[in-house]
Parts: sequence; C-alpha cells; structure tokens
Amino acid sequence: MTASVEAHGYAPLAGKNAVVTGASRGIGEGIARKLASRGAKVVVADVNLSAATATADACGNDSFAVELNVADPDAVRDSVSDLVDKLGHIDILVNNAGINRDAMLHKMTDEEWDAVLAVDLSGEFYMCREIGTHMRGNGYGRIVNVASASWMGNIGQTNYAAAKGGVVSLTRSIAKELARKNITANAICPGFIDTEMTRGMPQHLFDAQLDKIPLGRAGQPEDVANLVAFLASDDAAYVTGEVINIGGGYKL
Repeated sequence: MTASVEAHGYAPLAGKNAVVTGASRGIGEGIARKLASRGAKVVVADVNLSAATATADACGNDSFAVELNVADPDAVRDSVSDLVDKLGHIDILVNNAGINRDAMLHKMTDEEWDAVLAVDLSGEFYMCREIGTHMRGNGYGRIVNVASASWMGNIGQTNYAAAKGGVVSLTRSIAKELARKNITANAICPGFIDTEMTRGMPQHLFDAQLDKIPLGRAGQPEDVANLVAFLASDDAAYVTGEVINIGGGYKL
C-alpha cells in the first residue's frame, strides 16, 4: 500500500483494480495517485511508457504501466484482454487520455480534426466498449469519463469541443445501458486546471483565465482526482449518468 493509505488507514478502494488512461502526467497522474492512495491497484495506461512507469512506481500498491494508444481499437482490445488475464477483474475505468489541436474553424485541417476525435472521443468509446463488456460479466464497475468544460463550445476548439460533447452523450447513453449490471458511468468536466500544458500558456493568457474563476485560482490535479475517487467508490453507488463540472465556478 502507499504511504498515505498506511498512515491514515483509509482504503475504500482496497481490492479494486483500476485502469487510468493518459496517466503519465497532469490530471491523469493526479487521478492515478489518488486512486492508489485509496487502496486501488492502478494500471497506468499511456503512449509514453517511461513516464507512465514513473507514475506507476509512485503509486505503489503493485501498480504498473502499459503502453497503449487508445485511438487504436485493436490495441485496446488486445491490451484489455491481457489485463483481464493478468488481474482477473477490472473494477474501475477512468478515461483521461486526450489531445488538443487548436485552430480556428477556417484554418483547421482534416488531420487536426481527425486526430482529436480519434483520441478524445473514439478512444473513450473503445475503452468503454472493451472494459464495459468485461464489467457486465462481473456485475460490477465504475466508469469515469473525463470530458471538459469546453464541451459547451470554445473559440478555436471546434474539434476538441465536438469530441468532449460526444463524451458527455456517450457517458449518458452507456450509463443507461449498464445500470442494470451494477455499473455506473459518469462524466466530469474540468475547467482551468494548473498543469504543465496550461503553464505553457503566455502569462497574460493564464491570468485572463484566472479572472474568469469565481474562486480566484486555477484548479489542481488533486481537485479533479478527489472527485474521481468519490465516483469510483461505493459511496457513489447511486450516482450514474451525471455530468459534473469541476472548475471553481468557471464559465466559458
């Protein structure tokens, strides 16, 4: 177990196996660490295996990393099959993997559109389909899909907003399909979170985003991770099909 679990004796996810995609850094890393701190064994899935391994090592609890491109349906199918063989059961799925290729509508290329839809929407579908099928057989599961506040629309992000809007509808649909099998599915929509990506913005743009947040600060990955840990636990057993904003009151 991780040090925090041992120190506080709080392990509501003990005995659970979790898969977190895009977990080598930022929000995904925060989620992986939080689930591990609550007792879960975490599979850190990412295209960057070395960075994913570092996250898994930090998680403890016999967590481990796998290299995975969620946009490749064959790779997802094979990887999930291997994980089921190795773990026996997958209880929690957190779909966090995502990319952005921002451009104004009149300048956006086919490649920029296709790349974002492939990872941010199709990737979540592939993971939900494969792991959701496994969860159906077990009669238990917790699925958390990471969307974004941008699903409501944002300048220069037609591809990203369309993908994240699709994630919201995907989640609401699978929640209805899977509920009878004791599987919950919820979407979370982070607002402006302080990560390596946002820290790469020019300072004046960073500050402009802060001005839109009533709580007066950027969110931290742990703020998002705390919500995910709740939704992944049995404390949220009666919460499904919900779309939850987490942005300090931030509105686009």
